[in-house]
Amino acid sequence: MTAILYILELFNIKSFLLFLSIFLLVFDYIKTKPPKNFPPGPWSLPFIGDVHHIDITKIHLQFVKFAEKYGRIFSVRFFGPRMVVLNGHKLVREMYVHRGENFADRPSLPLFADIVGDKGVVVSNGYPWKQQRRFALHTLRNFGLGKRSLEPSILQECRYLNEAIANEQGKSFDPQFIINNAVSNIICVLVFGDRFEYTDDDFQSLLKNINEVFYLEGGIWAQLYNVFPWIMRRVPGPHRKIFSIWNGVIAFVKKKIEDHQVDFDPSNSRDYIDCFLGEMAKWKDDEASGFNVENLCYCTLDLFIAGTETTSTTLYWGLLYMIKYPEIQRKVQEEIDRVVGSSRQPSVADRENMPYTDAVIHETQRCGNILPLNLARQTTKDTQVDDFIIPKGTMVLGSLTSVLFDETEWETPHTFNPGHFLDGEGKFRKREAFLPFSIGKRVCLGEQLARMELFLFFTSLLQRFSFSAPQGVEPSLVFRMGATHCPQPYQLCAVPR
Repeated sequence: MTAILYILELFNIKSFLLFLSIFLLVFDYIKTKPPKNFPPGPWSLPFIGDVHHIDITKIHLQFVKFAEKYGRIFSVRFFGPRMVVLNGHKLVREMYVHRGENFADRPSLPLFADIVGDKGVVVSNGYPWKQQRRFALHTLRNFGLGKRSLEPSILQECRYLNEAIANEQGKSFDPQFIINNAVSNIICVLVFGDRFEYTDDDFQSLLKNINEVFYLEGGIWAQLYNVFPWIMRRVPGPHRKIFSIWNGVIAFVKKKIEDHQVDFDPSNSRDYIDCFLGEMAKWKDDEASGFNVENLCYCTLDLFIAGTETTSTTLYWGLLYMIKYPEIQRKVQEEIDRVVGSSRQPSVADRENMPYTDAVIHETQRCGNILPLNLARQTTKDTQVDDFIIPKGTMVLGSLTSVLFDETEWETPHTFNPGHFLDGEGKFRKREAFLPFSIGKRVCLGEQLARMELFLFFTSLLQRFSFSAPQGVEPSLVFRMGATHCPQPYQLCAVPR
């Protein structure tokens, strides 16, 4: 009798587990079933979606293969709902510019929601985003963003950077973090009112932590967090370090704001933080605008990170390309010697007389492909693309890889070729498919600053130094994929010219 009861109990457990499994499979199917006329994509497995198809460390390259198979618009699924990927210059431009309002929002991702909520400039939407973006642009322009008035500050930082590199005395070193420091100092002057010495261990540690967190955010643990936040919030793992690092960076920004509050003078605004503090009184009756101390922290954080990471990573790629292709480096130096000479620093005014150098910088941005999948957007209304319907609230990725390496736009898309930006007479030519700063309503607000920084830092470095790989080392273009696409750490030698 006992044996019979045991068998019945076991049968009931198996029946329950079978029922639960079937229920979960049906639930997952109903929840993730694409609507009618949704863009096609690979066959997905229950729960995990298309994870089995993809190496997350090369996700942008996998998306290129998907586009070849499914067309210029396709969908994929990572654990959660399906997202849509737009491919090719013409489609990305059409959607983000001509129908920009339809793709103006950012999706709410649990990882970032738990760090910054819906605050700041990057992840906010609607009215507060418009107010904060407008204010940031207006304020930073007043402090020289995109203007010649900022040039002396950048040239001064170029001198500091050259001095730091000269101190290496031609020995091999990794230039990543002194480049980070130099580039970061420009945005630091604009938002904090001050720069940081390259010997400041605390600031160097902060920059290294930011570099690490960008790598971690591109990993599988971050993606799991976005799908299973209610579980990941309660379990240990590498994702915990993401929060630890961001808490440290946020604490750094909060301390800067507190220091500003102590000696704030509304009649003498020194930087972005001061201007924001002054603006808060004007908007005190409009809470939705986001003019409060908490949002000041996250807006400042966005500007600090955006003004540091992408430009410094581009320069890091630039020096790698120069040691990989020494003949291109020599041509750049010949042009610098001819136009600028050695008795003065380069200036922005020199750019129009230096088409080859300008072309090399642009090609570095194209091949460096810093944000290969762009930052995610979200549809604000049902949108038809070709024969497909993208429902309101769908996450969309406009693949910049597909734009910057579009075979219908670039003569030799997979080769580092400055000729992409030169006409038959050797003059610089603009290319419509050059979109490293994205496009449309969410285009990078620091584009003009980045262009100025890239030209001045790059030309100053090649004016003063010849760069080469350490003896016996073959430079490698192997990348490391995180939130950004950056080179694997490398060493170089800088010999004064």
